[in-house]
Amino acid sequence: MPPTARNNLEIYDDVAAQWWSDDIRWVRTLKNMVPGRLSWFDKQFDWQGKDVLDLGCAGGFMAEALDDRGARVTGIDPASEAIAAARAHAEAGGRAIRYDVGVGEALPYADASFDAVVCVDVLEHVQSLPKVISETARVLRPGGLFLFDTINRNPIARLATITMAEDVLKLLPKGTHDPEMFIKPAELRTELDKAGFTTGKMVGLGPRGINGKGDFTFGRVPGTMIIYMGTARKS
Repeated sequence: MPPTARNNLEIYDDVAAQWWSDDIRWVRTLKNMVPGRLSWFDKQFDWQGKDVLDLGCAGGFMAEALDDRGARVTGIDPASEAIAAARAHAEAGGRAIRYDVGVGEALPYADASFDAVVCVDVLEHVQSLPKVISETARVLRPGGLFLFDTINRNPIARLATITMAEDVLKLLPKGTHDPEMFIKPAELRTELDKAGFTTGKMVGLGPRGINGKGDFTFGRVPGTMIIYMGTARKS
């Protein structure tokens, strides 16, 4: 058998028509991660009335949650079908969320456009981490906050996210991640420092329970060995 293709970003367009249906387990997993992320992000930033970019928004789960918190939200993602699904769902709900097709290495926004940039489940997929960090700094206003999560690079993280999540539990499609693209916290801090950020605390994110559908729920967990969240403030 040929080796599994890694970092397959086509999966987001492939399921775009069912993004909001709750029919696909791995998409529900992504949806279930949003409250866990926000349970910590909400303590770091007051969203009300702020201009916020959801960088790598896919079908709009995080963008709509930020809209619920009173932010003025823009979402961007290279998956055009997922963006179409996000836009349609927002319009059906009367939400004034702007959605654009694009990549983090070349954001189509003016300098100092946003008070915060949220980037979850994205950094471990990008073609150039330094360019994405640099572009994030450019579009943030002075004092703006970058809120992110990504996957650590080590054997335990590989076991959890590839062997268990993709191969055994089927929480994600095979090929979703390339473990060679995972990012150690020290590496991410270095790139953030180069771009003029002051990096804050990093904390763990992981499964915390099971809901009525038998899916994992998520929140803070001890340690940053697998998935970690953090913030960085533009000087």
